[in-house]
Formats: sequence, C-alpha cells, structure tokens
Amino acid sequence: TLNLKVAMDEDARLQRVSKICGEAFATHSVFVDRNAESVALSGWIGLPTYNRSQPDMQFWFVNGRSISDKTLAHAARHAYRDVLFHGRYPAYVLHLAMDPALVDANAHPAKHEVRFRDGRMVHGFVSQAIEQVLSDTRPGGQSVSPAPALSLGGRNFRQSSMALPTSTGTSSVAETLEAYRAFAGNVTREEESRDAASNSESVPPLGFAIAQLGGIYILAENVGGLVVVDMHAAHERIVYEKLKSSFDEKEITRQPMLIPTSVSVSEAEATLAEQSASLFEQLGLVVDRSGPASLIIREVPALLIKGDCESLVRDVIADLQDSGSSSRVEDTCHEILSTMACHHSIRANRPMTIPEMNALLREMETTERADQCNHGRPTWTNISLQELDRLFMRGQ
Repeated sequence: TLNLKVAMDEDARLQRVSKICGEAFATHSVFVDRNAESVALSGWIGLPTYNRSQPDMQFWFVNGRSISDKTLAHAARHAYRDVLFHGRYPAYVLHLAMDPALVDANAHPAKHEVRFRDGRMVHGFVSQAIEQVLSDTRPGGQSVSPAPALSLGGRNFRQSSMALPTSTGTSSVAETLEAYRAFAGNVTREEESRDAASNSESVPPLGFAIAQLGGIYILAENVGGLVVVDMHAAHERIVYEKLKSSFDEKEITRQPMLIPTSVSVSEAEATLAEQSASLFEQLGLVVDRSGPASLIIREVPALLIKGDCESLVRDVIADLQDSGSSSRVEDTCHEILSTMACHHSIRANRPMTIPEMNALLREMETTERADQCNHGRPTWTNISLQELDRLFMRGQ
C-alpha cells in the first residue's frame, strides 16, 4: 500500500512538472531518488536524447526553495559529460533536501543562491547520483545483475531470459564474438526468429540481427519491429566503457616529470593550491608552492605525461575557485580513452556475420550509457511495426 502511494505521489508530481516543462520532457525523463546520511536528491532528469540548445530547462530546489547554484549546475553538467552532443545542454527538475545546518540560505539578499558548508561533498553526491541513473541509458535499461525495468522514452523493456551465450564484465568483444560463432554453428537465424516469435518475452530489447546495411548499420528485429544500430558508434561506447572501467579500478599512477614545470599564478591561487595539496594528490598531481605567486609541478598522471600540464593545473585551480571541486584530470584522461576507443572500434564498411552482429547487440544491452556513443550521438533507434504499416498504407 505504501509503495502504491509513493508511486501515485510520483505520478502526481510528474504531471505538475509536465505542465511547466512540457509533455515531451515528462515522456523523455527518468526519476532520480538517491539519499545519503544527511542529503537526498529526487526529481527528474531528461534522457540524453532530450537535450536543449540552451540551459533554459534546469531547475534546482534546495529544501523546497528555488535557487541557482554553480556547484549544483557543475555537478549535473559533469554527470552528463560523455552522453551529450557537443554544445547541447541537459534538462532537469531536481530537489535537494539536506540538514539545514549544512547550507546557508542567506547567501543572497533575494535568497536565490545558497552557500554549502561542504560544497565538495554536495558536488560529489549530486554528480554521482545523476551519473548512476544515466548509466542505465542502455537498450532495455539492463544491468549485468538483475535490476528493475527502466522507462526509456515511454517504453518499458524487461530483461532478457533467453538462454544465449552472454558476456561477463571482463570478457572482450572478440571473446563474445567467438561464443556467438560457436552458438551460430548449431542455431540458424531462421530458427532464432522462429523461437523468438513463439516466446516474445524471451526476445532481448535489441532483438536479433537480420542484415547489415551499407557497411554501417545493423538491422535487427525485436518484438516492437525494426531496430537500426550504428555499429561503429555502438562499438565505440562498448570499448570506451571497458577502458574506463579498467582505468577507474586502479589508483591513478603518477609519474615524476623529467624537468619540473614552474607555473606563475596569483597569490590567491597559490594559496588555494597549497591548501588543496591533498586534493591535487588524489588527482595524481604533486604541486608545491615555490614562491608567493608561483607553483612547481613535480608529478602528473602517467596517462597525461605528454600533455599540457601547466594548463591542466590552471584549470583545476579555476574549478576549485568556481565550484570547490575539480574533475579536470578524470575528464582529460577519459578524453584520451575516448580517442583510443574511437580508433579501436569497428570501422565502416567492415563486413559482419550474423553471429558477430548479435554479439554486438548483446554487449550493448549490458553496457552502461549504450544509447549514445562517446560524443553523444545516438547508437540505435527503433521503428515500430505500426510506423512501418503507416509508411506502406497497410490497413487503409
């Protein structure tokens, strides 16, 4: 009874939100509900495919009051960093509830802004909460472990129970392709389709491959109709997430600079860097104050040893001044991994067999953020049978 009431309250709140943000936002958004010891986040975030040309649909409420805050805005932007197309902005309506002692509501005469006692904690909590929800923006909203169905654009997909070869989090795409080659040796595509038709609940969200088009797209059939997948964009996301996982599971490896780099800054910036020495070390940077208005960079993340370390340190300091935290090192490392993923993904005009295409589809269903490539482009779309019927004027 309690769960039903909560669901009804959620629906009522979403109806109110849709009156302000429109039905399109309500249809293409997912609910966020995360909490920690002294802070809780709830509300709706737009799917990456629902984005804006301006940050004009970003609403924050802190303890029931509508506010504008750089820390919260930066945290949300960071969570969307590799699922939005360049120059586009996310849409959201989010409520942050927290211990009143942890927030100063009188930071602005008109009370439009607040000041958090621990901005770094708030930034990390909000960014991680949104990112966890966005990680399920994949076909069917599936996780490797069982998870509730996720509504994507008004479609609820259930997890597949088909007894097909599946990949683990540590297997490579090549290993999965080999598993499907062995599987395809005993089961033909026609048999797959026939079995799927007899048990529609067993059909995975992306269905089963039927052809390759133009050396670029995979055509597949699922319960709803036709699925079209951009094979390079999809594989790029799969490879990128595997690289990120491998990178994030290890502490950042630091490498001493052959010649330490001196950086001229303002006295205020030098003081901030000195006070934030432990944070710099967490980011893989060893930066010492060498004078009233100068710093010296001694160690940097090994992955960035050939990069512009001076600009990196300046950007981290700017982030600390602006929002109390910085993700520059992580973002820069991820940019390098994204480039690596792009260069190591399936290229256009590479012929694929049916088993290879099916292996890619199954990988997409268990890969986080698989609805978009690393650059925010969509990886797949679904054309329903009803849409195809209208196209060919069937039943008219």
